[in-house]
Amino acid sequence: MAVAKNTAQPPVARRPPNEKAVADLDKDQELTAYRDMLLIRRFEEKAGQMYGMGLIGGFCHLYIGQEAVVVGMQMALKEGDAVITGYRDHGHMLACGMEARGVMAELTGRSAGYSRGKGGSMHMFSAEKGFYGGHGIVAAQVPLGTGLAFASKYRGKDNVSLTYFGDGAANQGQVYESFNMAKLWSLPVIYIIENNQYAMGTSLKRASATTDLFQRGAAHGVPGEQVDGMDVRAVKAAGDRAVKWCREGNGPIILEMLTYRYRGHSMSDPAKYRTREEVEKMRSEHDPIEQVRLRLIQTKRASEDELKKVDAKVRQIVNEAAEFATNTPEPDPSELYTDIYA
Repeated sequence: MAVAKNTAQPPVARRPPNEKAVADLDKDQELTAYRDMLLIRRFEEKAGQMYGMGLIGGFCHLYIGQEAVVVGMQMALKEGDAVITGYRDHGHMLACGMEARGVMAELTGRSAGYSRGKGGSMHMFSAEKGFYGGHGIVAAQVPLGTGLAFASKYRGKDNVSLTYFGDGAANQGQVYESFNMAKLWSLPVIYIIENNQYAMGTSLKRASATTDLFQRGAAHGVPGEQVDGMDVRAVKAAGDRAVKWCREGNGPIILEMLTYRYRGHSMSDPAKYRTREEVEKMRSEHDPIEQVRLRLIQTKRASEDELKKVDAKVRQIVNEAAEFATNTPEPDPSELYTDIYA
């Protein structure tokens, strides 16, 4: 008996209006974006150096190359909005306004760190800045971010939850349980998939049957949009639309940010699964910071000398953070017995 082949196409969830591909940033916004992305870049470069010197232990996942995603999204937020992410988290902390010296002190396991030296790279937290963690378990933060959105709605607030995860985490089961719950209860959560093309050392094309990750919520009626995550203007525009969508009570939305990491998955990854030419092509043609630098100079909003001063100031902040982090005391042994469940 012949079985009829189902040729129907899977439904694509309704998207919010795609008004503009990129945001019109004024001079101050563009300079702020440049400075914030540069701070993340220089901080991560310094963290990589300190890891190599043995001053940072454990795991360390750098954000170099992906700076436009978190900086652009942060520009769309307001006081009280929540941010939660996985283990590639230093950039998110800095973008949220956490101090470089506190983040670096945590990386070196010192008492002045944001988790008093006990969390390290993957487990920092600041309720004051609306940052609810780095989380080391792949996709563990997705249901937690959904819970943050539930809390906002339950309390009658119009705040949103930015819930970041990667292309590898997009294949985890709890992600889809979260999509279903968020849609069912119309929760104000923006799921941001930072698609940097590689889940650890595995290409997206080798690990995912469908590679348009913004469509992953279609079965639950969750709309999605694919964004150039290397252009801070595109990220800001998509962030504005998504935040508006959530604040108006339309429920969850997915933003797939097409981005790229220049370093390996973590500091222990030599990244031999891709060519040097591939990485250099991304650096030379799509670098998020260089795009802004060139635009500032071409539009005469800033001169080369002015931007060099910005870089010098950023380097000073990072160097002072490193100095602070290596000269602050380690936690007292009594800290072993705090912040635990008995």
